Amino acid sequence: MTPPDTLAASSLNLLLWVAGQHGADVPALCRAIDFDPAATAGNPDARVPIATIQRLWPLLIDATHDPNFDLHLGGYINFTAAGTLAYVLLHAPTLGAAVVQLCRYQDIACQGVRTFQTPAAEWPGSSWLNLELTSPAIVHPRYVLNSELSIYLAAFGTLTGQPVTPLAVRLAYPRPADTREHEQAFGTAKLEFDAPVTAIAFDAATLAREVLHANPALFPLFEQHAAALLAQLPTSQPPILVERVRSEIVRLLKGEAPTLAAVADQLCLGVRTLQLQLKEAGHTYQQLLDNVRRDLAQSHLREPHLSITDVAFLLGYSEPSVFVRSFKKWTGQTPGAFRR
Repeated sequence: MTPPDTLAASSLNLLLWVAGQHGADVPALCRAIDFDPAATAGNPDARVPIATIQRLWPLLIDATHDPNFDLHLGGYINFTAAGTLAYVLLHAPTLGAAVVQLCRYQDIACQGVRTFQTPAAEWPGSSWLNLELTSPAIVHPRYVLNSELSIYLAAFGTLTGQPVTPLAVRLAYPRPADTREHEQAFGTAKLEFDAPVTAIAFDAATLAREVLHANPALFPLFEQHAAALLAQLPTSQPPILVERVRSEIVRLLKGEAPTLAAVADQLCLGVRTLQLQLKEAGHTYQQLLDNVRRDLAQSHLREPHLSITDVAFLLGYSEPSVFVRSFKKWTGQTPGAFRR
């Protein structure tokens, strides 16, 4: 039987503390979600099922009388209280290096969200930080995505000592009737809803900012502890392998689709070994290739100077017509319709 996806108990306790500061009856909330805070007290690395916090979200919205509690969460918390992952980020040399560590050790905070970076072709040298929900236990995706982004932005501001404003934000849920709260929470009017994946873009200058008070001597100690915690988490997925495969596909996708053999060679693995490991993770190589092509296609199509033929070539298609058919299969519309 596959073990349930979990998150750090410190994250749940922090959420309950914030709710209490906003007038919520915390003991009543704990009883409603069948959570005993004493069971995790004194253990900074304790875990709780993701299903527990999913039961909590709608109760929090009601108890705090704030329908946008998830968007406001980053402004309410001190992210340094979030445990081991926070200490790793606090001692990374730059914000860009901290984002890399966030992607690597995200499962320590929550196993249900996969974070990974992709180039932001719209702005040379910039990067998208993507969030993909991976746990079937997540039944309130909007609350999870909004709160994660809100906490990230607040944390990045704490790390660098100045507000961090994203270039743009993509959200993988329908546009609400009023987007003013989103614009204020994320600091940008460049919001896209109904996106294929939730993502937030940062420019190169922002990622190059130094992390205040980072201690190079402490960084490897906290990273070593984080790696040990990550290795102990029960999971049926090897997300690091999947991330590496995606990265190699992006790197090799230059006018020709990389083969499974080419990626396996770059990872120093046999073709059969890579196939089996991806299967155990619930993926196939073709699925990953298609997902990367889909995401890059939507990114390239937002660049007005690239023709559809140019995009097809960049994604390794020999004929634009093949790209058009693939894109319509992925999104339900042609590249031209998507661009319009």
